[in-house]
Amino acid sequence: MKNSPVASRRAWIIRHAMTLATVAIILLYAAFIQWVWGWQSVVSLWSGAGWGSAAIALALLLGTYVLRTWRIYDYFPAETGGHFGTLLRLVQVHNLLNIMLPFRTGEASFPLLMKREFGLGVARSTAALLVMRLFDLHALLAAAGTGLALQTGKLWAWALWLAFLILPAIAFALRRPAFRLAAKVLPDKAKKLLDEVEAGLPLDAKAFARAWGATLINWFTKIAVLAWVLGLLGGLSVAASFGGALGGELSSVLPVHAPAGVGTYPAGITAGAIAFGAGTAGLPLAELGQAAVNTHLLVIVSSLVGTALSLLVARPTRDRR
Repeated sequence: MKNSPVASRRAWIIRHAMTLATVAIILLYAAFIQWVWGWQSVVSLWSGAGWGSAAIALALLLGTYVLRTWRIYDYFPAETGGHFGTLLRLVQVHNLLNIMLPFRTGEASFPLLMKREFGLGVARSTAALLVMRLFDLHALLAAAGTGLALQTGKLWAWALWLAFLILPAIAFALRRPAFRLAAKVLPDKAKKLLDEVEAGLPLDAKAFARAWGATLINWFTKIAVLAWVLGLLGGLSVAASFGGALGGELSSVLPVHAPAGVGTYPAGITAGAIAFGAGTAGLPLAELGQAAVNTHLLVIVSSLVGTALSLLVARPTRDRR
C-alpha cells in the first residue's frame, strides 16, 4: 500500500527541517570557531604538524569505514553478497546520519536502509545492529584502555586490560545458559527483546570471531589515529591522547550528542584528556580546545569524503520495495 500524500509530505517536511537545522548548527559552529580561535589559528596547527600527517590520518579513518562495511557484509552474506559497493554506500549514509542527527536518531536509518536495499527484515537487522553496538562499545573502551595501560606500564594494568578484552569471547561461550536463565527471571515483555538480541548474535564461533576481530581492529585503529592526532596537535601524553579520543567517541555514542557533534564532541575530547592527565601537564585549555576542534573536524571531513567516495563504487541492487 502506498503512503498517503499527507504522510509523504509530512515526512518530507520533517526530513528537510532536520537537514536545515543541522546546516544552521554547523554554520554557527564555524562562526563560533572563528570568534574564539580564528580559522587561521586552527588550521595553522595542521600546517605545523604537516599536511602529510592529515592525509595519513584521513586515509586510515576511511579504511575503518571499509572494515566496518565488511563486518556487515560478513554478517549477512546471503543478502549482501556481490553488492559490497552498495553496502559501503549504505554504511556511509548511516554513519553520516548518525553524526549529523541528534540523540542517535540516525540509528533508525540502518534497518530501514537494509530493508530497502537488501530486503532484510527490520527486526533482524535491528537486533544485529544492537549486538554490533555492544561490540563497538566494548572495543572502544578496550582501545582507550590501551593508552592507560601504556601510561601506567604496570603488569596489573595489562592484566586488567586483557581480562576486559576477552569478556565478549567468554560471554559468547556462555550465551546459551545465560539466555535460558534470563528467560526464566525476566518478565514477558523483556523476553521479546531478549529473543531479538539472541537472534542478532553471530551464528557460530567462526562468525563471532570474524565480527569481534573486525570490531577490535576497527576501533583500535580509529582510537589510535585520533589519539595520534591529539598528541600531534596538542602535545598531549599518551594517556591523555587516548583519553581524549575515548571522550570524543563516547560523546558521539551517547544519546545526548548535538547535531554533527557540534560542541559535544570537542567537549568530550577535552574532558577525556583532562581526566587522563592533561590537566596536570600544564597545557592551556585554549590549546587543548584547538586540538579538540581540529580532531572533530577531521572526523566530520572523513565522513563526508567517505560518503562521497562510496557513491562512486555503489552498484544498484534490484528493487525489492
